[in-house]
Amino acid sequence: MQADAQGRRFLLELFGFLPVIIFAGVLVYISFNAPNFVTLRNLELIVMQSLPVVLVCAGLAAVVMAGGDDVVSGGIDLSIPATAVLSAGITAQMLSLGYPLLFCAAAALAASTVVGVLNALLVTRIQMTPLLTTLAMFVAVVGANNVVTASRRINVDHPWIIALRAQDVGGVPLGIVVVALVVAAAFFLLHQTRWGLNLQAAGGSRDAAEISGLNVNRFIDQSFLLAAFTGFICGFFILARGSGSSPGVQDNLMLEMVLATFLGAAFSPRRVVTMWGAVLGALLVAAISIGFKSMGVNLFWTGLIKGSLIVLVVAFSAISQRAR
Repeated sequence: MQADAQGRRFLLELFGFLPVIIFAGVLVYISFNAPNFVTLRNLELIVMQSLPVVLVCAGLAAVVMAGGDDVVSGGIDLSIPATAVLSAGITAQMLSLGYPLLFCAAAALAASTVVGVLNALLVTRIQMTPLLTTLAMFVAVVGANNVVTASRRINVDHPWIIALRAQDVGGVPLGIVVVALVVAAAFFLLHQTRWGLNLQAAGGSRDAAEISGLNVNRFIDQSFLLAAFTGFICGFFILARGSGSSPGVQDNLMLEMVLATFLGAAFSPRRVVTMWGAVLGALLVAAISIGFKSMGVNLFWTGLIKGSLIVLVVAFSAISQRAR
């Protein structure tokens, strides 16, 4: 009996690691077939390419921690990439009209905050399902960005935005330094403070949290605002990476955000979403994207592979959560 229990426990642990094993296998395959994939220059490119994904994953991780890691009824915010694109679109449009960057950033922050507030109200006050709420918000915010930018590309050559891509600090790209500081601050806030521990308690067991006197809805509200803020910051990295605002960026960003965040749960001993796990997931997803591009894989096949990986990762997450 005990041997059977240990065997089931081992299989459950192995099952929880399957997403990482699959990704490791893909990366090994790429490393043997993509020229110059395992080089310092390419590793730096992978990190730079992953910066927008890292930021939106940090926001999604906060929402999942607050609302629970059930992929259907738990915390989720699919609107973060759309918020990032709206932030980029507002900033690019206002810069093109001659407004100072600080004023543009304030307007982008205000718009991003509105998205976070609306998500919080719809989920905690009207009690709509987070998955459907944020998916609908994603569509609405993309529509708002199309109105702001007239669905056209807007080039940006502001020196502060270019610096996020081209400037170095002690030999390290400025963009990497900025994102590292943001992620470190988010990690400290969510994992090292009393507020963050209470937020995780609210997401771990809503009933137990409410019995202990925690206002669960308040933590969920705050997580949506934090997610909107990461979307706001991500907007500047979208502008830096693409030298401007381009329509359609949000679709791939949302796919990579979901894939990376739930993949990162495999790095947690309890198989739950964490800040560092989400960051590692974002780096792995960026590595695969660049690897496929180096191999000359068709863009449509890359999308199909990413979509399939999302199905696998989310399915493994749901099964592991049910088993626990």
